[in-house]
Amino acid sequence: MSSPRVVGVPGSLRAGSHTVTTVSHVLLAAERAGAEAALLDLREHDLPLYHPDVDDEEQGDAATIKRAIREADGVVLGSPVYHGSYSSTFRAVHDYCGSDEFEDTVVGLVVVAGGGTIASTLDHMRVTVRGVHGWVVPQQVGVRNASDRVESTDEPVGSLSDGTAVSGRFTDEALAERVATLGEAVVANVRTAGPARAGVGADD
Repeated sequence: MSSPRVVGVPGSLRAGSHTVTTVSHVLLAAERAGAEAALLDLREHDLPLYHPDVDDEEQGDAATIKRAIREADGVVLGSPVYHGSYSSTFRAVHDYCGSDEFEDTVVGLVVVAGGGTIASTLDHMRVTVRGVHGWVVPQQVGVRNASDRVESTDEPVGSLSDGTAVSGRFTDEALAERVATLGEAVVANVRTAGPARAGVGADD
């Protein structure tokens, strides 16, 4: 098949976001595995709260974000941990994107915590993606105590197909390996293990 297209969506608006850094590195690993990757940095998009009575075209950049996810073969979703769950920024994207966007799409999950609790957020994200028929890979990245393990710097270490410069580094070698493994797993599952490719329905 041609190069898979993988899109990353980090649900954080914070300057110097560790979530953005981590998702970007997952995408960089996906590129090295043969994908064309792009980052949907929500800090650069206008995405108001979802309103079911308002057309997408009147909801800022919602239509652009939906199209990017719908056209992707794989999606890397990230969120910081807010009160034991995902962020409102992640939720805003998810409110707009349903099965039309995620049906049979391979999804990798990233959660970044300032403290030590990551499991519930990963579980919540996995359940909501499953609810819209996304194909979540078993590999996942949970970053505890992120300020000690992720350095978000301006020094580039690579770039994505869409021209996005990837910067920052991990002080934990095992974490860096897990990040790379997730990017590779998303690409591998797009190529060989997606439910549509295996003939498995989303509800099977």
